[in-house]
Amino acid sequence: MRDLNYELKKLCLRNSDGSYATQYARERILTMIANQLHEMGFQHMQATSLKPKHVQALVERWKAESLSPGTIKNRMTELRWWAEKIAKQNVIARDNEHYGIAKRQYVTNVSQSRELTTGDLAKVTDPYTHLSLRLQAAFGLRREESIKIRPQWADDGDRLVLKASWTKGGREREIPIRNVEQRQLLDEAKQFAGRGSLIPKTMTYVEQLQRFKAQCMAAGIQHVHGHRHQYAQERYRELTGWACPAKGGPTSRQLTPDQKMADRQARETISEELGHGRVQVTAIYCGR
Repeated sequence: MRDLNYELKKLCLRNSDGSYATQYARERILTMIANQLHEMGFQHMQATSLKPKHVQALVERWKAESLSPGTIKNRMTELRWWAEKIAKQNVIARDNEHYGIAKRQYVTNVSQSRELTTGDLAKVTDPYTHLSLRLQAAFGLRREESIKIRPQWADDGDRLVLKASWTKGGREREIPIRNVEQRQLLDEAKQFAGRGSLIPKTMTYVEQLQRFKAQCMAAGIQHVHGHRHQYAQERYRELTGWACPAKGGPTSRQLTPDQKMADRQARETISEELGHGRVQVTAIYCGR
């Protein structure tokens, strides 16, 4: 196990192709996979030892643990990355259905939104985490974006500009500043951070991320991704004039042709503001 862990870490270092956070997440997943392979009896492996039997054993274990299809697919992505870097792509089937991995369930029409309340914020003692949470709720930011953001750089007058190095997939994007509350919050964040980010100068991103998690846990704030759901659902109502299906609004089948056009346009806007490349992913946030 130790040899495999060491070799996988070297593989990650030699083939760094993303942000530090991406590399850290990949290394963490591959370390877990190496440990699980050792637990299942595959000992004395090296990075080049990966075989179809290892992949099959891992998938069967993950399915037995009742992990969500999304979690399993994320792990399969890292397994494929590993296989590619050792030039053994054929070790893993190209299609996840080959392993009986279910498709992601995007549409539930059950709201997963979470409102950030003053009661929540009163329990957060770290001012950096306090601002990150508020920016998540106000602009629909991902957790990483809300920590790495440099408010002064991001402020472009009537819009918030997110740098590629802050975002998932390295896609720069813009989010409109639509109301006084957003403007006041951004000004407050600029005054607090100066030219910097919402990471203290004495800490790394990973260190602040751990503090963020600890602060949320101590405050009883769970499912912070729900703030993005809340943002998307509010934007849907603003853009269409009615509630989204996840909030009890009409489903796609119940819309008139004109309403369907407005629904489509709203979803395209929300998809862009949330940083997703596919409009259909908005069904996760707003229902269908």
